[in-house]
Amino acid sequence: MSEGTARAMPQSLKTYVRWVDSLNKYVGLFAMYMVFAMIAILMYSSFARVFHWSNLWTLEMAQFVMAAYYMLGGGYSLQDDSHVRMDLMYSRWSPRGKAAVDAFTVLILIFYLALLLWGGFSSTRYAVYYGETSYSSWSPYMWPIKFIMCIGIVLITLQAIAVFFKNVAEARGEDLS
Repeated sequence: MSEGTARAMPQSLKTYVRWVDSLNKYVGLFAMYMVFAMIAILMYSSFARVFHWSNLWTLEMAQFVMAAYYMLGGGYSLQDDSHVRMDLMYSRWSPRGKAAVDAFTVLILIFYLALLLWGGFSSTRYAVYYGETSYSSWSPYMWPIKFIMCIGIVLITLQAIAVFFKNVAEARGEDLS
């Protein structure tokens, strides 16, 4: 794109995109290793059954670790473009056309994430205020996993905004990375 036809994207947007990409990369790499914690919990559960040890907590704790795993890794997945996409006509479009459509659809995602975050904060606040526990026989407090899920939603939202800026820049023929 020539200098005279359009202004370049501001440096602050480039800084934001780099910062969010870096944050989600490190959080996502941490989250990737949480699968090993889940495996360890499930292995303990298997051994506990054999030796008749108490394992009331294992299944629910594995579910909590799995929820944290995919919520904290969501921003990295969005950054890495490793999510599922319908590709009926998309593959035949130009890179700038794809970027324009992606910029529009990511706005819908940001709206959805904002609603999800609002509900998540409301649910977390309720869990903290009333001391909400699970209905299982283990009965752990629910606020820690709800708080982690809110953090994950915030990270995904920040990454979606960064993706929006990247798509707008690409649709304009610029590179924001």
